[in-house]
Amino acid sequence: MSSKIQLAAAAAASAAVTAGAILSYQRLQKETELSRLKQSIPTDPSSSSPSDLLLPRVKRNGPLPKPDKEDEHNRLLAERAQNGDFDEELILEQLARNRVFLGPDGLDKLRNAFIIVVGVGGVGSHASTALARSGVSKLRLVDFDQVSLSSLNRHAVATLADVGISKVQCLQRRLMAITPWVRFDLRLQKFDGSVADDLLGPWQDGQKPDFVIDAIDNIDSKVELLKYCYDHGIPVISSMGAGTKSDPTKVMVGDISESTDDGLSRATRRKLKLLGVASGIPVVYSTEKMGEGKAALLPIAVEEFQKGSVGDLGPLPDFRVRILPVLGTMPAFFGYAVANHIILKISGYPIDYAGGKARFKLYDATIAFLQSSEEKVVRATTAGGPDVAHGLRVPVTQGDVEFLIEEAYRGRSVVSDLPTRLVLIRWERPAESTLVQIDGQKSSRLRPEELVCMTKDEAARHLKDVLLGGKALGEVYSGEVIEKVEATRKRIERYARIFWAGF
Repeated sequence: MSSKIQLAAAAAASAAVTAGAILSYQRLQKETELSRLKQSIPTDPSSSSPSDLLLPRVKRNGPLPKPDKEDEHNRLLAERAQNGDFDEELILEQLARNRVFLGPDGLDKLRNAFIIVVGVGGVGSHASTALARSGVSKLRLVDFDQVSLSSLNRHAVATLADVGISKVQCLQRRLMAITPWVRFDLRLQKFDGSVADDLLGPWQDGQKPDFVIDAIDNIDSKVELLKYCYDHGIPVISSMGAGTKSDPTKVMVGDISESTDDGLSRATRRKLKLLGVASGIPVVYSTEKMGEGKAALLPIAVEEFQKGSVGDLGPLPDFRVRILPVLGTMPAFFGYAVANHIILKISGYPIDYAGGKARFKLYDATIAFLQSSEEKVVRATTAGGPDVAHGLRVPVTQGDVEFLIEEAYRGRSVVSDLPTRLVLIRWERPAESTLVQIDGQKSSRLRPEELVCMTKDEAARHLKDVLLGGKALGEVYSGEVIEKVEATRKRIERYARIFWAGF
């Protein structure tokens, strides 16, 4: 019996040793394969460290890997168009809606523009497509990645036939069938600071970029790109995170200093601040809050860690190893917001964006100030004692305040033209009581054309002198100010008739 136990123990020990040897061999084989794979990626010849791995610096202007008859037809048409053998009237007819909207001069500026798009995935592909369709004639597309099946839920133009080819080549392949006159400069590269001079440099004819689009989803590369553009005075707009977002009404365009609710923006902003850049870069971001039941970035599964170190799991050093939840529609909203900003900027079209988070605080403070001033006016014009205005509300929403301050008064005081500490206040002293009661709720009868935009100090004096003191407007303000108010009030009337018809 003892000999059998000894034999079994020996067999178990032998099996354990054998299993350990097999696992060690498999681990060594995996490490060898990983090392061989990394060594197959060309290194930068100027680098002193062989571990500084870079993608090959290649321009992909050659033939498509899988061309078909339609590709060949489109290529020949593009060749003719770019050699001047394409009717200018046909181009203008295709761009007719843009020309009417932007004007001939605005469209000419757009057609002569040179735009660089860094990252042509979900956001970048939609931005590039919109720019090409709108008339931009020179596009440099920068991306190291290929079209995959998972790209098709959000890419602007990719089809199943494009899976496996580079994203930059996919965009050229599809867009030359839409806008054959557009010239493309394709760069199959990963952006970093070492290649910034080349990738963000002039066009072949020496023209400097009119705008750069940052649609990169890697924070370090993003920061390097934005810092380079900031230091070299290159106009740039950055797209922040569309991943995990679902509410298109929360997509904003504003300065990077305002984008406090966006995770990618927050991380980018912090790193830029360490480099001395706190503002001055326009970004597209979302103010949407995460909540229960909404998509979120999940942690890496334990079994993934068991495959190797996190750095070994990514396709490139320092790149993400998780699939980011993305609703296919949201990158399009971000991409078109980016393209829209560039089109307006280059063509010289007026831009009046809604305010960011700080402006929303301004709108709330304005409503509070307006309610306080209306309480005083009601007390002054209504019999009934000091409690007559108790619980008074004003029929004004944050959207009304935003419209009046940002659009009607262009974000400036009608008195001094100052843009700081703005509020709204009634312009004329009412001839009779403005108090109304609806279902027991006290409210002030107030229409948008009766409000003017002033600084808080100016409004306090206006309340004291005009609304409560009884002074005539001509005693307090110049004829120029009064004329400006009357002209603005007329512009508000149409809005007032539609939106405030019930008051």
